Amino acid sequence: MTDVEVYRKRLERIEELLLELSEYSERGAVIIVEGKRDILSMKRLGIKGSFELATRHSLFNFSERIASLGCEVIILTDWDRRGDLLAAKLSEYFGNFGIKPELQIRNKLKLITQKEIKDIESLYTYVSKLRSKTGLSFNYEYGTGTELEN
Repeated sequence: MTDVEVYRKRLERIEELLLELSEYSERGAVIIVEGKRDILSMKRLGIKGSFELATRHSLFNFSERIASLGCEVIILTDWDRRGDLLAAKLSEYFGNFGIKPELQIRNKLKLITQKEIKDIESLYTYVSKLRSKTGLSFNYEYGTGTELEN
């Protein structure tokens, strides 16, 4: 498999996860991130919706407040040591409040990008780099990849 094919496959997998994330968001899910730059990266990738910063509050009180909203919860913390610990703690707290947060998107992004990036804020730049290397763009409205015209 050539480098371009590897990049293309990686980009396709990330785009699928972004579509899934977008669908959750459209259903009213709350997306939990660590910082403002994470929100900016997500918005630049076309993800709209309700974002919450987990690092600004007591995690217990934060989890209780989000759980009381009665909506789906997506944990999208970074995949460094701190982000892993934060995701585990949030998951535990949400479980105590009867909420099973979505962690698979984060875990899959971590697997796909682990050797390249370690945080959500770098995801937009990474996806842009992959699009440039593969000659693909992405149409968020229709969820389809298209060739870039040169």
